[in-house]
Amino acid sequence: MAITIEPLSGAALSSAIPVVSGLRLTVFREWPYLYDGDTAYEGDYLATFAAHPDAIIIAARDGDTIVGAATAAPLAGHTDEFVPLFESHGYDPEAIFYCGESVLLSAYRGQGIGHAFFDHREAHARALNARGYHFTHATFCGVLRADDDPRKPADYRPLDGFWRKRGYQPVPGLIGHYDWREIGHAEETRKDMQFWIKIL
Repeated sequence: MAITIEPLSGAALSSAIPVVSGLRLTVFREWPYLYDGDTAYEGDYLATFAAHPDAIIIAARDGDTIVGAATAAPLAGHTDEFVPLFESHGYDPEAIFYCGESVLLSAYRGQGIGHAFFDHREAHARALNARGYHFTHATFCGVLRADDDPRKPADYRPLDGFWRKRGYQPVPGLIGHYDWREIGHAEETRKDMQFWIKIL
């Protein structure tokens, strides 16, 4: 069956939050995130995210089943903890559109869905510009891991090449932080997150 990509809003978004939460828990348990989260936290995070009037969640469906999702929102007003970081590197936070996270079940990778997620989110940023925003850049971040980390699967393929093909580049020193509990750990630990940026 063909995969459909669509933005979620209103009742469709609310009803999809438990499914998208489950997807995030499944995909982020994989390397390089090794995230040991819980459904309640993910549901609250997505509900808060969805409450932002200019945020967007894009879903990939196989028939009626959501198999992937991507989030995005203006950086300022949604991820305010990163505002000083961007200001310190000479960026206007009001001009940054944050392409949050993408999750996709492994069986559906390599079919162009990741490109579609970026296409929809970048198009949303440009549509917001037509409504009065002035986004000049899109950004996202990825966790930094040591190349020799023994937990890394032998067949792991980093996404750096894919991101570069999309026009994104890592900005030296533009590194934020998130805390989460890893598989096998009792407490949360701080993770370095490298931001990548593209001119819209």
